[in-house]
Amino acid sequence: MILHATELGQGPPLVLLHGLFGTGSNFGTVQRRLADDHRVLALDLRNHGQSPHAPGMAYATQAQDVLETLDARGLGPAAMLGHSMGGKVAMALALAAPARVTRLLIADIAPVRYPPHFRTIIQAMQALPMPPGLTRADAGAALAPAVPDPAMRSFLLQNLRFGAAPQWRIGLEGIAAGLPDIEGWDGHGRYEGPALALSGERSDYVMPEHRPLFRALFPAIRFATLHDAGHWLHADAPEAFVMAVRSFLAA
Repeated sequence: MILHATELGQGPPLVLLHGLFGTGSNFGTVQRRLADDHRVLALDLRNHGQSPHAPGMAYATQAQDVLETLDARGLGPAAMLGHSMGGKVAMALALAAPARVTRLLIADIAPVRYPPHFRTIIQAMQALPMPPGLTRADAGAALAPAVPDPAMRSFLLQNLRFGAAPQWRIGLEGIAAGLPDIEGWDGHGRYEGPALALSGERSDYVMPEHRPLFRALFPAIRFATLHDAGHWLHADAPEAFVMAVRSFLAA
């Protein structure tokens, strides 16, 4: 599958991979900053953003989408930066095709299976009434019992097209069916290249007990933490995030 991509800058290629329910545009500020000295591609993963909708959310499948997209643009080896679900895609790609990855930055996710946090959210999104003229306020109120965090509701509603015939822009059914794969992890192999696991200080996605699992797959991995940042570390601390990425890419 050829994915939608936004490309900025010139120089060594860097690929940005977003998390669940996101789009490449989530990296907007980060992409513009890194484009000063890199050719930066922000991709929409399958069933997200402007990319095609299709069944199958396994990480091997998503990694193949990324490779096909890079091939279509004539890109060889590239640095990979993935956040959350995108971090698992980046890890899967590095393990499956290590020669295609010059550097690997994994943002706030570990190579482990996570509890089913998003199933209630998906069910609420699927059950959202879609009357003509649906407003953002009404949609937010309908999601509030299942998604009490206003910031998370606002993030989800970026995926909703309003107007006379409201509908989700994302491939919601494909994502729902693929949740077991999204929550899970089945990557294997080794990536010997430079790797960094960057975590948010206020996030519990990456724990000390995950480090041996990282090292078994990525023996050269280093670990770093962004202070005063949660899971959405590139949004919580954009300046520190860009500095950490630049330092890693230049090392």
